[in-house]
Amino acid sequence: MMANHWAAEGDQVTLLTLDSAETDTFQLAPEVHRIALGLMRDSGNLLQALVNNRQRVQKLRAEIARSRPDVVISLTDRMNVLTLLAAGKAAYPVIVSERSDPRYHLMGRVWSYLRKKTYPRAAAVVVQTQGVADFCRSWLPSTRIEVIPNAVPAPRSSGIPVVTEEIVKARPASHVVLGMGRLSHEKGFDMLIDAFSNLADDFPDWKLRILGEGPLRETLQATIDQRGLQEQIELPGWVADPELALDQGDLFVLPSRYEGFPNALLQAMSRGLPCIGFDCQGSLADLSMRELKALLLPTKNQRELTSIHALEDLMRSLMADEKSLKELALMSLQASEKFSIPRYFASWDQLIKESLTGRDK
Repeated sequence: MMANHWAAEGDQVTLLTLDSAETDTFQLAPEVHRIALGLMRDSGNLLQALVNNRQRVQKLRAEIARSRPDVVISLTDRMNVLTLLAAGKAAYPVIVSERSDPRYHLMGRVWSYLRKKTYPRAAAVVVQTQGVADFCRSWLPSTRIEVIPNAVPAPRSSGIPVVTEEIVKARPASHVVLGMGRLSHEKGFDMLIDAFSNLADDFPDWKLRILGEGPLRETLQATIDQRGLQEQIELPGWVADPELALDQGDLFVLPSRYEGFPNALLQAMSRGLPCIGFDCQGSLADLSMRELKALLLPTKNQRELTSIHALEDLMRSLMADEKSLKELALMSLQASEKFSIPRYFASWDQLIKESLTGRDK
C-alpha cells in the first residue's frame, strides 16, 4: 500500500525484499521498481547464519546504493537491523518501523543486542502504539520515536463497496464467528477454538471460520478433528479479498496473546462487524479501542484457562443477543474515519519531510 501510494504521487519507489518475488501476494503498481534478493534461506548453525547475514547486508548495501534513495524505510525488527548495518554512515536517512510489540515478540539474544547497537543510527523509529513508544524510549533516549498507527487497509480489488450504517442494518444474520490472521502461537486461535468448542453444542447453527495460513494449521486442524467439529469450525486458508469474507460474519474475535497493531481488527470494524478480543497486555487499549467500542477482555497476569472462559462467556452473551450484535456493529464503523488512509500518509509524509530537512542541515 505504501509503495503504490507514493508511486501514484509521482515518487520513484523501489521495493526491496530478502525473499523472492514468487511469494508476493499483493499487487504492485507497475511504476514500483521491485527487487527480490531471494536470500531467505535457513541457517543450520551460527557460522552459517553469520555468512548468510553478511551476504544479505552486502546485497542490501549494493541495491540500496543503486537506487540512489533520498530516504530508506525499513519494516520489521531483523530487517531493520540488517538495513541499518547496510546503510552504515550513508548520507540518506533510514527510518525503521517496528511492526510487532518488542516487549513480547522476542528476537533472541544476538538480534536484540544488534538492535540496541543499530537503532540509534536511525533517523526515526516508527511504532504503532504509545505503549511500545514508551518502551523504546527507555533504551533509545536520544532517538526520535514516532507513533503512527496503521490505517484501515483499502480493498485489494476494485468494486468492493464501502460499508454504511444502512448496509449493516439490512445485513441478514449469518451465525458465523470470524477470526483472521496468521495461524501462529501469538495469534491465539487455539484459545478461540477452545472457547467456541465449549459453545458448539448450545449453538449448533453457528460456525467458526478462521481465515489465514501459518505454521499451526495442522495442529489447529487436529484439534478440530479430535473434537468432531469439522462441520462447525473451518480453516479456509488465505483469502485474496478479506473484505468479502468479513461481510459474511456476525461476530469477529481477535484472540491474540500480543499484537503490534491489530490490522485484522480494524479491517473487521470497517466492514461493520461487532468485534471482541483480548487486551493484549494493554496494546489495544493504547489504540483507544474502547472509544471505538471493541469489547476487550483483560489478560495480564491471568492463566490462559481463565482467559478462555472469559472469552467463552462474552461470545455466548453476544451470540444469544442479536440486538447487541447489531448495536456493536454500527459503532464499529467509526474505525474507518479514525484510522483513515489519508491520516496515515499525512503522518508518514510529515516524518519523511522532517527527516530529509534534518539531513540537509
